[in-house]
Amino acid sequence: MKKVLGVFLSAALLAGLIVACTPVGNGPADVVPTVGSTIPADTASGVATNRSITATFTGDMDPTTLTASTFMVAAGSTTIAGSVTYVGTTAVFTPSATLPTGTLCTATVNTGAKDVAGNALASPSVWSFTTSAGVAKGPNPVVLGTAGNYAILSKTGISSVPTSAVTGNLGVSPAAATYITGFSLVADTSNVFSKSSQVTGKLYAANYAVPTPSNLTTAVSAMETAYTDAAGRALPNYTELYAGNISSKTLVPGLYKWSTGVLINANVTLSGAANDVWIFQMAGDLTMASAAKVILMGGALAKNVFWQVGGGVGASFGTGSHFEGIVLTQKAIKLATGASASGRLLAQTAVTLDHSTVVQPAQ
Repeated sequence: MKKVLGVFLSAALLAGLIVACTPVGNGPADVVPTVGSTIPADTASGVATNRSITATFTGDMDPTTLTASTFMVAAGSTTIAGSVTYVGTTAVFTPSATLPTGTLCTATVNTGAKDVAGNALASPSVWSFTTSAGVAKGPNPVVLGTAGNYAILSKTGISSVPTSAVTGNLGVSPAAATYITGFSLVADTSNVFSKSSQVTGKLYAANYAVPTPSNLTTAVSAMETAYTDAAGRALPNYTELYAGNISSKTLVPGLYKWSTGVLINANVTLSGAANDVWIFQMAGDLTMASAAKVILMGGALAKNVFWQVGGGVGASFGTGSHFEGIVLTQKAIKLATGASASGRLLAQTAVTLDHSTVVQPAQ
């Protein structure tokens, strides 16, 4: 009996040792973090000298490891002084002064950067860009993080009255694929995504195979963070302008704020250069009439136009209308028959298309 008991105790102790030696953290499921995207993009030119530099990671990072010693920017051989903040899954390097003009700059995130499980980057992430000869007008752009990987992102569903045409990825979470309707989904063999003849891109849902669920959770969180960022910008350049009716107006770069909704009953023009930024904050809904258009002039780009919509209905675009910019809503986004958008539709409820066209902006 003693011999049997001794064998049993020895086995138990051995098992205990094995358990004690098992690595802590995420164990064998640990994934080395990487930088998934950057702003400016690698080799970008004409970058404004007064803008921040961002790096969006593929997972949640430890903010204490993202500092000016792990995220660095240099102009030639000269290190640029600045500070680093972390929002969602995005690190933001803000220079202490404007960058030198017409200069090749290099940004580096080194292996001192670690995720929340303690995993470091396997190797430094390095990208370069060339600055322009001047500064950009308007506020700093809203950081979209991984929400910027989608032309349409919704929490409760995306529907289409065929035939619509979307260029870019679609995602729904926490909703399942059954809440993507009207697209005639064809599942990939991996079950990580689906395809549709109406989409030049991939469609993702929360019930697809890994890593899609966690990727979508991160993207939705980034969308909500971007909404909060846009809504929280202070010191507007224009308040209650035209009582919210910007029909037939020409608007320069800046931060606009309304305690009401915004109406676009006739063409509105946004006039500015490629690095300029517009942020429109509205407590109410965004309503665009049939055949009305948002027109960009002077080199202005859709990726730098942000519409934060806080109303109880959301954003509605009339029949045959055309819209430009990134829409961030707490509620729904609805495109009526034949409406089109150049930008991203990021909704905390549903997105509805009806023979609509959506094209994500170039980065």
